Amino acid sequence: MPPASTSPVHVPTVLVTGAAKRLGRDIALALAAAGWRVAVHYRGSLDDATKTVAECADLTRGAALFHADLADEAAVRGLLPTVLRSMGHVDAVVNSASTFEHDTCATFSFAALEKHMRSNAGAPILLAQALHAHINQRQQAAPADAQPLSGAVVNLLDQKLWNQNPDFISYTLSKAALEAANTMLAMDLSPQVRVVGVAPGLTLTSHMLSDAKFKALHKLSPLGHSSTPQDVAATVLFALTNQSITGTTLLVDGGQHLMRFERDFSLM
Repeated sequence: MPPASTSPVHVPTVLVTGAAKRLGRDIALALAAAGWRVAVHYRGSLDDATKTVAECADLTRGAALFHADLADEAAVRGLLPTVLRSMGHVDAVVNSASTFEHDTCATFSFAALEKHMRSNAGAPILLAQALHAHINQRQQAAPADAQPLSGAVVNLLDQKLWNQNPDFISYTLSKAALEAANTMLAMDLSPQVRVVGVAPGLTLTSHMLSDAKFKALHKLSPLGHSSTPQDVAATVLFALTNQSITGTTLLVDGGQHLMRFERDFSLM
């Protein structure tokens, strides 16, 4: 009988931004349940983030908490190195954190656009850049006969990009920029890093919707339902693990992008 291997088992590790609550939390928990170590990023929701870390740690081999303001370039550039010092390696980044503030053409300003662009487009691009550099460094340090290493970035987008309305113009422009960046990043960072978009439809309610209104709007799709947090999280996991997908976006919205909505869901 051959001796048992003493080489350490590689546990995949993912950084999930905005993982303290809402959809980011659901994604973090789903990935933890699938065996990923999760670096839980938060900006202001420390108590919620702490709970997410505890729940992830119960499901997988490790989870840790990391703070950063994604509107601050220096903080974004320091985020992945901080995660690496704590967790050793990172294999993927899921950009779920998002600024979502209402404006229209009538109320649009440079300040609003810049605020959304920084956190919703700039931060994901910098984190993809950092992951690519990290994967390259690990490959250079690996034995010459080692298998090529690879990583993945999943960017959360929005079905609004395929079904536009005049609400949330700065948010929509920032997500459109990120969707365009998916293509450029996928080309520039290959073959080391794949880049995939996931675009949910109406998934979670908010303070702007009553429960009854949310349920009614959720049914407005060709399939009779929009996305659930579980649907979106499962698609993120699929994008992270399918080695043949890059430079494209998976829409998970029950077909809502095929319909015409004159206003944002929250204002209908």
